[in-house]
Amino acid sequence: MAELINRVANSGLITLNLELDFPKEEIVVFDIKDYLFHGLILKEKDFRTALKEYDWDDLEGKRLCVVCTADAIIPQWAYMLIAAYAEPKVESMHFGDQEDFLRSYYKNLIESRDYSEHEGGRVIIKGCSAVPVPAAAYMYLTAALQPYAQSIMYGEPCSTVPVFKRPRKIKK
Repeated sequence: MAELINRVANSGLITLNLELDFPKEEIVVFDIKDYLFHGLILKEKDFRTALKEYDWDDLEGKRLCVVCTADAIIPQWAYMLIAAYAEPKVESMHFGDQEDFLRSYYKNLIESRDYSEHEGGRVIIKGCSAVPVPAAAYMYLTAALQPYAQSIMYGEPCSTVPVFKRPRKIKK
């Protein structure tokens, strides 16, 4: 019986998995629309009372996204009040919905890393995530790898889609 050889493991391919960088902390969306009078007007006194009564302890260690999904004019001080209450409890705060947060999170994460270790490498960016990694993260990672990688592919080692390949230099 012939020995099984893992050709993928021996291929020198580098697999990067954005799913592994997904925030471990729960992401909570605080929607101001829930505190508007008739879904349109923010009444200062009622809003302040609602924020005082809100159980901010429930946000301990979580990622907070603050948004207003209603078509209403929200004064800037309303966001400031939410921040004043939430800041001591949350891991981080973001203006926008969960998708906005994740785009920003991955952009900052990818820009903070050094990809020079992948110089000349054949890189696969793993797809089919079990968590909602935004499409923008794949775009940011591709741009960050392109100056270094010989090639960039998307998918799984057994089935990839070519994305980028550095042209070979012609020797004279």
